[in-house]
Amino acid sequence: MRVLIVKTSSMGDVIHTFPAVTDALTARADLSLDWCVEEPFAGLVALHPGIGHIHKVALRSWRKSALSSETRSAVDNVKRDMRERRYDLVIDAQGLLKSVFLARMAGAPIAGFDRQSVRESLSALFYRHRFSVARDLHAITRTRLLFGAALGYQPDLDRLDNGIVAPVAQTPRYGDRTVFLLHGTSWESKKWPVESWIAVARALATRGLTPVTTWSNPAERAVAQAIAQAVPQSAVIDRSPLATIAAEIGRATLVIGADTGLTHLASAFGLPTIAIFLATQPGLTGPLGPHSIVLERETPGVAVTPARVVGIANEMLGQPM
Repeated sequence: MRVLIVKTSSMGDVIHTFPAVTDALTARADLSLDWCVEEPFAGLVALHPGIGHIHKVALRSWRKSALSSETRSAVDNVKRDMRERRYDLVIDAQGLLKSVFLARMAGAPIAGFDRQSVRESLSALFYRHRFSVARDLHAITRTRLLFGAALGYQPDLDRLDNGIVAPVAQTPRYGDRTVFLLHGTSWESKKWPVESWIAVARALATRGLTPVTTWSNPAERAVAQAIAQAVPQSAVIDRSPLATIAAEIGRATLVIGADTGLTHLASAFGLPTIAIFLATQPGLTGPLGPHSIVLERETPGVAVTPARVVGIANEMLGQPM
């Protein structure tokens, strides 16, 4: 059975789909799974060995020049590629009108959440198979239940297997014990103060860990440089391809991150991960890795302070506080 998964973005949403892929391939030996995703995340999807062909799309640029010949040609090419593969089913795991647009290009029956469960209710009108899944469940659980309902099996929710392995890094450049500090995130309300990152970096550097940061835009670069200037033991990875960053995260001793896609990736790799959630609900979208701890601003009586983060880091690493 040939199945196309439509989950185009964001990084965290893509990562949250991996356990459902692992479930499906474990339950159904007859499955062949392909994926439709925004081009920047194609390398991320490729981390799962169970995914075959990856259809790369560029919805943002398509919207900006919807009537151009280049856009029409790109859309036609994706549509032709999808239809040549003759899918038996498309699973729209995104539940948005933009994902429906892509799912319909495949010319196959579409499965998705029902109108009460889906993110944009109009999307459900285009599905042949609709399934009810509670909206108050974690995104990973919702997707696993959707795949199970669409493909005829019951996922074992007591087990969680992302099915991905970190890429192999080049010769270590930053020592054998690194703490990757993932300070960059898309919302201002999700950001932890730079002073807090510096305090954590300084404390963990005194314990023999090399703080490592990276950046993807000028604002993040300024934070990374501020950490490096305040804590000379730190290392900064310049803006790099996702595969390069993923490999360096994959060999880290510890990862501390804001609510950002790379924090979810570290958790999915099974690394000791401390996620700092200041504006979103971890019960719905937080990391669920076996060695992940989530700290919330709303936790009664417990502020997300550098001392709190360092204390938990020491506990995770088995070091005295």
